[in-house]
Amino acid sequence: MVENNKPKQTRKGKTNNPHGRPAGTPNKATTQAREAIALFVDANAHRLTEWLDEVAHGIPSQDVKPNPARAFELYQSVVEYHIPKLARTEMVGDDGGAMKFEVVAPWLKENIAKRN
Repeated sequence: MVENNKPKQTRKGKTNNPHGRPAGTPNKATTQAREAIALFVDANAHRLTEWLDEVAHGIPSQDVKPNPARAFELYQSVVEYHIPKLARTEMVGDDGGAMKFEVVAPWLKENIAKRN
């Protein structure tokens, strides 16, 4: 039987290697893949409009039917690489229910007091 002599992690997300990669730093493969995609998109940006127009308007000589909705979907999928989607955030109150707000408007209290 072989024993595992590797030191265990002290806490989740923390290692015993003080000189390791800083948290949040993408690995080299991810960085290289993103750079390759960016180069491809940049090199073909001038052709993108033509491709999207062909999808939207169709190519009658090749019996490709117009599909503007699909052209828009393709455009959105390309844009996501340059403008990432924002994550949705839900804000809840102390008990997990609705949040409660109190608006303090001194000028409003003064106007109400003058009316009474």
